[in-house]
Amino acid sequence: MSNNFEDVYQDFTLALNKLQLAIETAKTDLEIDGTIQRFEFTFELFWKLLKVICFDEGVECKSPRKCLKMGYQLGFIKDEKAALLMLEDRNKTTHIYDEDMSRNIFANIKNTHVCFFYAALYEINLYFFE
Repeated sequence: MSNNFEDVYQDFTLALNKLQLAIETAKTDLEIDGTIQRFEFTFELFWKLLKVICFDEGVECKSPRKCLKMGYQLGFIKDEKAALLMLEDRNKTTHIYDEDMSRNIFANIKNTHVCFFYAALYEINLYFFE
């Protein structure tokens, strides 16, 4: 386990906890938009964590899509389709702003993506800390 793993792991878990808090408290448009921004940060840290894990396992992945696929192959991700939907939502939030789309993405974050992150974190914890 490299120092880089520990740094990215800590950053990811902190971002995930802040995302969870944002989801629980988001009521206004501004808070919902802020939650979507937290999702973007959390997603970026997640795929970078996978990149570090893959590198430590002797596999190189340079893009979010490749890292998600490798995370699935290595067993850290249990639902590849959910991972790719999450990537699609992240891509939508960074390139286009549409209020209806953003509300749909917020619902996905709240109902699916945050659970996905916690499930992947559970698998990572089992592998590295159990």
